Amino acid sequence: MNVDDFLEELEGVIGSQYVLRDAKDTAPYLTDWRGIYQGVAIAVVLPKHTAQVASIVQICRKYKIAIIPQGGNTSLTGSATPETTGAQIVLSLKRMNAIRNIDLQNQTMTLEAGCILQVAQEEASKHQVFFPLSLAAQGSCTIGGNLATNAGGTNVLRFGNARDLCLGLEVVTPQGEILHGLRGLRKDNTGYDLRNLFIGSEGTLGIITAAVMKLFAAPTKKSSALVAVSDFSDMLRLLQFLQKRANAELTAFEMMTRESIELTLQHFPQFDIPLVHQASFTILIELFEYQEDSSETATSMLESLLEEAMQQELLEDAVIANSLAQVKDFWQIREHITLAQAKEPENLKFDISFALSKLERFMTETGQMLEDACPGIRIINFGHLGDGNLHYNLCAPKDASKGYIASQGERIQEIVYAQIDKYEGSISAEHGIGQLKREHLKAHRGDVAYEMMLAIKQALDPENLFNPNKVLIPKQL
Repeated sequence: MNVDDFLEELEGVIGSQYVLRDAKDTAPYLTDWRGIYQGVAIAVVLPKHTAQVASIVQICRKYKIAIIPQGGNTSLTGSATPETTGAQIVLSLKRMNAIRNIDLQNQTMTLEAGCILQVAQEEASKHQVFFPLSLAAQGSCTIGGNLATNAGGTNVLRFGNARDLCLGLEVVTPQGEILHGLRGLRKDNTGYDLRNLFIGSEGTLGIITAAVMKLFAAPTKKSSALVAVSDFSDMLRLLQFLQKRANAELTAFEMMTRESIELTLQHFPQFDIPLVHQASFTILIELFEYQEDSSETATSMLESLLEEAMQQELLEDAVIANSLAQVKDFWQIREHITLAQAKEPENLKFDISFALSKLERFMTETGQMLEDACPGIRIINFGHLGDGNLHYNLCAPKDASKGYIASQGERIQEIVYAQIDKYEGSISAEHGIGQLKREHLKAHRGDVAYEMMLAIKQALDPENLFNPNKVLIPKQL
């Protein structure tokens, strides 16, 4: 292969200024968000249009160059980072950031893959509608990446994952062809659901270039509360109570353990938990209000429901936000747990999910097993309890020496993954597989499912051109 000829052809398609080769220009694209993975690339390529993406793929096929698709580079599993071989290109979609269309009658918006999530939210708001996908990384993550990983976030309880919000995709295939699927239909039963094949595939089957996403009626008001609960079973009873009484107005039910709160306040003392009673669990609850002329506001509904829940002894204490600023503060506490843990020198993260009925047994039993195996280990557990998603994170004991997690990590993973399988959970709830979890996927999903995934990859991408060695184990392709 003549690299100069390859790069010259790429430059002929998109212009030399969009084929980055200098180390200072390519560096931001070659390291993952957590700083775990560092790769090398022939170049970073930044197309502007779908036709350019198709042409780039065709050139890469000609020269047998693999492609690493990348959106906002916020992956937590190394999915968007190239290998160290220096024989791949990074295809960044950040220039493909247009909002192509907003169809208010159909309640949809058509977004290019590089559109930043927060930009999409703000554009929807300008039209008095609501785009519910919401993540901590929304200021930098992109729609294409959200769909490639089937992102979740804080509104899944009411609106579902990215998959549930998508009505159609435009995708460039490994053959450099364009799959046109931006119809925006809520009912389309015409053969295999190709859209859902690409969503969650982490760029291994196709490059998502645009999507039709659902819009919803904009809430007229949001009301939030922090609630102290001492017992896990009471927490689940409180969730069921609110789901029954608040129905569609309940949009968030976020769990934070005492340990996760304490760590956050340790590293970010500017925050405050205005609860008199500090219990084992703190719940962040949010309700949406839709009726402008309703006699019962979201705040009054929440107040009434929490009073009733307290009478039923489902909670110990509760504080309802009295301003938009306090609502923001409540969410800042929740979102800073991850940042607080990142300040700890030794940590290990798990993004897992379970049926709600099995969560308590997993947490109780696994916590004891980890303490027996690694005395003093700190469990920083929080997550989207309403949909069964835990961010089950571990920090080394306070007096541990450097390298503790590296020495104990394999043992910890064996315990946690065995417990996940025992309680029929998932090893990846919303972050994907990428490089981080690919070695565990076959054992977790089973031979039949894994062989089907290999067959799909082989059928769609027989040359292993798209994001090779991600999700599936390299030696089995």
